[in-house]
Amino acid sequence: MPSVRFLWRSGFQNGKVTKITEGPHSTLPEDEFFDAVETGLDKIEEDMQLRFKLKLQSQISQTLVNVPHEAVAEGEEAREEFGTGAEAKCHTLWPEIDRVCKEQLHYAREGVGQDGNGWQIFADEGEIKMYKREEEVNGLVMDPLKAYHSVHGVTAREMCHYFFMPEFRNDWETTLEDCTILEKISADTLLFLQTHKRIWPASQRDAQFWSHMRKITDNLEPGARDMWVVCNNSTEYAKQESKNGKCVRIFLTVILACQTHLPDDYVKGQPLNRKDLTCKITYCSVVNPGGWAPASALRAVYKREYPKFLKRFTGYVIDQCKDKPIMF
Repeated sequence: MPSVRFLWRSGFQNGKVTKITEGPHSTLPEDEFFDAVETGLDKIEEDMQLRFKLKLQSQISQTLVNVPHEAVAEGEEAREEFGTGAEAKCHTLWPEIDRVCKEQLHYAREGVGQDGNGWQIFADEGEIKMYKREEEVNGLVMDPLKAYHSVHGVTAREMCHYFFMPEFRNDWETTLEDCTILEKISADTLLFLQTHKRIWPASQRDAQFWSHMRKITDNLEPGARDMWVVCNNSTEYAKQESKNGKCVRIFLTVILACQTHLPDDYVKGQPLNRKDLTCKITYCSVVNPGGWAPASALRAVYKREYPKFLKRFTGYVIDQCKDKPIMF
């Protein structure tokens, strides 16, 4: 016989099927809301792992031979202008893109400190340290997040490359349903409409945002060889409606800031291999989820999902790069 919890999740109460939806008047208690979302996320992750295993099996016979120690990017990424914004400067959005990127870079470089500025650590797993500040706007959870991580075997550019380029996003972003490029502003600046899978009982969500990848040349940390960032920010420029007309729109500001570090005893000009590479990562985000969801449930989901996301994404990049030439 079906469990009470299963019937509850299915919207079956008192012998009748009811439609349980997200909202301040939802009949679903907060703990059940979180439990249902958690179950939905687990199912999506299981499906994604299966797809990834099948993809690997189809590639198992492919091998790389005579791989050089270093390589440069190909195609549009190889152009000197890539990562400078030079080709986007004539676009209407450029003043906003440039301003937000500089603001977010400054924000990423600020420490969490111990001076009562409200940062609370909520995840401490090996190299991963995650902090949040609890903030609500009109009853919506909008906690700023700041995460630090360090991984080996990849460069800052490689990490940002896989975060920025849309053709890889389905491989590491588990909830992604559809990603559409609304406008290619330049090779390093794109405008997206991104739709996420619905996770019952929450409403389906989407986001319209620009994404800009940039090389940073000033104020690098001591010992850093280079620094790259990807900044994403919501925009209503050329506003697009949801693809199905039913999505709740997310508003976000995100920066992924990465620095490549080499061994202290490295001598410039020596051949490099991947064991020489360390990538230091700072990830900052502020997300307005739109709609309505219980604050305690939303924070519980964030606490569970953000560390998993960072480990999944960085692990994916390491796996993608391990047999490829190093890209700076």
